[in-house]
Amino acid sequence: MSRRPLIAGNWKMNNTISEAVVLAQEISNEMEPDWLDHVDVAVCPPFTDLKPVWTVFDFDHLKVAVGAQNVYWEPSGAYTGEVSIPMLREIGCRYCIVGHSERRELFGETNEDVNRKVAALVAERVNPIRPIVCVGESLAVRDEGTYLEYVAAQVKAAFAGLDANDAADAVVAYEPIWAIGTGRTAAPEQAQEVCAAIRAQLAELFGEECAQGMRVLYGGSMNEGNASLLLAQPDIDGGLIGGASLKAKSFAAIVKEAL
Repeated sequence: MSRRPLIAGNWKMNNTISEAVVLAQEISNEMEPDWLDHVDVAVCPPFTDLKPVWTVFDFDHLKVAVGAQNVYWEPSGAYTGEVSIPMLREIGCRYCIVGHSERRELFGETNEDVNRKVAALVAERVNPIRPIVCVGESLAVRDEGTYLEYVAAQVKAAFAGLDANDAADAVVAYEPIWAIGTGRTAAPEQAQEVCAAIRAQLAELFGEECAQGMRVLYGGSMNEGNASLLLAQPDIDGGLIGGASLKAKSFAAIVKEAL
């Protein structure tokens, strides 16, 4: 089954509004419109930048989607500091990163929290926001040799209680924690091994047809130098790009490699 590639940029906690507008315009200038007929592209800025970035792409009539980096599962209420799905939808978000390793490690997000967020996102059938569900192992887990079981368990926990119809539009991003921001990248064969295991776990949960239709991204220091080899792997359908997404030319080069 042919899956349409997705290249998503995670800006993390970078760029004020004015800086975000400049970067969004630079990305717009670097993109060839016909690329977006073949590759889905999204950027995930901080909450404060979402609407300004969306406005840049909308004004330029460029089919680059905007995504959030986090969300809370309740639609409203006394949850100081949180942002809801209806708020993101009204901004124009089409994706939302869920369970990033930094959220898990630095802010104590559990598998149960991730599952609640995924369930809330996929429950929305009108103007859906697609979750980009992050999974991945630490260096210690990799060195123990239990990384396939560890990542499969994260996938199973994230989608607990959901069926194939719920999961079909979700995206899974494999982000080996030992390769995030370190300059180290999993070798293409290493990344393929885990992404294939993720798809096998999805097939166990939802059936082979659903699993073959779902996109699995690689999210560990993908850049313009290694993107072509990673994207050539049969179970890697795109990238969740960190540092390289903060440079318009680098981000555009990765998108081009996905064509």
